[in-house]
Amino acid sequence: MKFNKILKLLATFIIFFNVFSLNAFSAEMRIGLVVKALGIGFFEAAADGANQAADEIGNIEVIYTGPATTTAEAQIEVINSLIAQKVDAIAISANDRDALVPITKKAMQRGITVISWDSGIAKEGRMMNLDPSNKSLIGSSNIKWAFNSMGGEGEFAILSATSQSTNQNAWIEEMKKEFSKSKYANMKWVDTVYGDDLFDKSYQEALGLFKKFPNLKAIIAPTTVGIAASAKAVEDKGLIGKVYVTGLGLPSEMKAFVKNGSVKQFGIWNPIDLGYSAIYLSYQIASKKFKGKTGECIPAGRMGKICVEDDNNAAMADPFIFDKSNIDKFSKIF
Repeated sequence: MKFNKILKLLATFIIFFNVFSLNAFSAEMRIGLVVKALGIGFFEAAADGANQAADEIGNIEVIYTGPATTTAEAQIEVINSLIAQKVDAIAISANDRDALVPITKKAMQRGITVISWDSGIAKEGRMMNLDPSNKSLIGSSNIKWAFNSMGGEGEFAILSATSQSTNQNAWIEEMKKEFSKSKYANMKWVDTVYGDDLFDKSYQEALGLFKKFPNLKAIIAPTTVGIAASAKAVEDKGLIGKVYVTGLGLPSEMKAFVKNGSVKQFGIWNPIDLGYSAIYLSYQIASKKFKGKTGECIPAGRMGKICVEDDNNAAMADPFIFDKSNIDKFSKIF
């Protein structure tokens, strides 16, 4: 009899312990960090920063996810899955500015906080947008880096990500403004092509540019996938010293190309800080402490306060230039 009572008490204790454990260790908030596609170094670095923010805030679970291909349709499936999981917030780097609006509206109607980061969603499809930097500065910087790499003269082309990519298109528009200055009169913009943020396609697009424009002197690739693929194409075709590549890339992926002369200089913001900021902003808005509205300056941990400007847009930081003088140092970081 006593033995049965002990068993009952033990069973009760186990049930209580299990319930207590679930309550004690389950996250208070779940945030989906949706990227353009999985397997891209830039986004993996951003995920590291996202987890740093979650650890710092406490009781936050980051669900790092994205499609296998850089399409809006594939991202819609990912977002539908997060809605079904009843996450508290979704922070997304969009493959298409407008195509995602209906699904993100659906998420917001279900009470889910939605922000975009890196590559924005149209205003009606999110609460706020976090740009990695000022788009004007990014666009003008890319042209200046090409000017420096080419010696201020010759033909160049753009190798972008997808033709629908919000950030890429905004930067290209800013490149056009910078390029219209008389300083660039001896440079000729011959083409703009798209590698869809796929290495093989970007590589083939670079090869196509070499064939189509035998006097090509530079490729600007404002995408971490495209710049590495273009530099590899320059190396493989024995064009080092004839064609120079610049744009936006990760130091860890570009070190060898800077060392061999395929790339003189390029830039990027810190993707770790970008992912970190995206989670902090998502948390602050989902907690109802802020709304992500124009005029708000939202605390974001080590990033200080991120201030929201027109159309609920915010910018994180200026791009940083990498070259032979600093590539060894930063390639060890990201």
